[in-house]
Amino acid sequence: MKNRIIILALFFSWGLSAAAQSVNLSLQQCKEMASVADPYLKNSYLDLLSAKSQKKEAFAEYFPKVSINSFGFWSYNPLIRLDAYSILGNDPWVGKVDNALKELNKEFGTPYEITMLDYGFTASLMVVQPLFVGGRIIKGNQLAKVGVQAAQNQYNIQVRQTNEQVEQSYWEIVALEQKMKTLDHLQELLESLQKDAQAAVDAGLTTDTDLLLVKIKKNELRSGKIELQGGIRLLKMKLFNSIGQKYSFLESLSDSTAPYVDSIRLSDDFRNLLSPENYYKSEEQMLQEMDEGKLLSLMVQAKELEKRMALGEVLPQVMLGASTGYSHITESQFNGTVFATISIPISDWGKASHKLKRLENQVQKAQNEQEYLQSMLLLQIRQLWLDLNICWDKMSVAAESVEMAKSSVEKQTNEYQAGLVSMSDLLTTQSSLFEAVEVYLNAQIEYSKALTDYLGRQ
Repeated sequence: MKNRIIILALFFSWGLSAAAQSVNLSLQQCKEMASVADPYLKNSYLDLLSAKSQKKEAFAEYFPKVSINSFGFWSYNPLIRLDAYSILGNDPWVGKVDNALKELNKEFGTPYEITMLDYGFTASLMVVQPLFVGGRIIKGNQLAKVGVQAAQNQYNIQVRQTNEQVEQSYWEIVALEQKMKTLDHLQELLESLQKDAQAAVDAGLTTDTDLLLVKIKKNELRSGKIELQGGIRLLKMKLFNSIGQKYSFLESLSDSTAPYVDSIRLSDDFRNLLSPENYYKSEEQMLQEMDEGKLLSLMVQAKELEKRMALGEVLPQVMLGASTGYSHITESQFNGTVFATISIPISDWGKASHKLKRLENQVQKAQNEQEYLQSMLLLQIRQLWLDLNICWDKMSVAAESVEMAKSSVEKQTNEYQAGLVSMSDLLTTQSSLFEAVEVYLNAQIEYSKALTDYLGRQ
């Protein structure tokens, strides 16, 4: 992921330096930038890395446990002190023996008592290898593998959601820019009508009523373009913030690293929209490929593994070990041992039986949820396909309306030039064309969104 970040950063920094005044962004580029900038996607990727690390942690349980241990002590008084009384008892004649030992100590320095354990230390190296712990190591590794798969599916879902948000914002901007082009076209028509109306007034062929109507319509159009331009800029800033694209709100402050917001253009449009039949995939195949469906299966697997791990807690546990080290307590010596342990937790069997019943209920609950939610996912797939077809039909009808409105405007224009219809009727027809185009663009947005939702589940 770090390499991808570096490559994208170099690519876009080069693009901005080469064309500081104009930047073109395709939908695919926006998705790639969002994959780097989106915080939820980055966090989901970190969750995936954490799951992989946890899997490595579980794998380490297969290997022996190696430890180094040391111990040392010093006593103010020796822990063991032996004299004549402690060895021979408290009989009266023992006192004579004790006095004799003390006299020998004064004359020859021989000890009259024995002291031990006034200080000492040990150091050892221990290796313990679990041979069988009720299958918990194996099941723990399998559970960690399930965790990685679940994290991967969660990451895929987050990628899809991020792409859906980017696509929705992208197509909304494209649609508004198409509306702006339509308004520009209407403005050209009004400019032409104004020239014709002005010429007719100057020639004394008509009053200035038509001219006033055209000027009023032009002002309405200018007001609409100003409002539309503000909406485009707002949606652009929202999109650029989500994908990490730097921009300047003021043209005077723009540079190669932060271009003016209006100079960053979206290069894709609606030309590649095909009918739903081109994207159809069987319901069974989609259900198998959906990450949500895979998560449901993993949920059941995780519950079953948890149950088996609980069963392993009451099974015998066998471990083999070895230890070697050096000690200096009564005397200095090296030593080594080999040992084996077998542990059978008999007292935990009753408690474990209730725990297994509880976990079995959790497994059954997960299976019930899987069965129900899979049926809901199937219903969602069918609804997405139904919505896709409805949006396509609506877009087709809207496209027909645009063509009819265009024909009506052409006819009304010719009739106006022939003096058969009034300026007011012509302007009304032109307004109908704009409304038809607006409905068509909105239908394109709805179909694009429905297509994104449908393809995202594949």
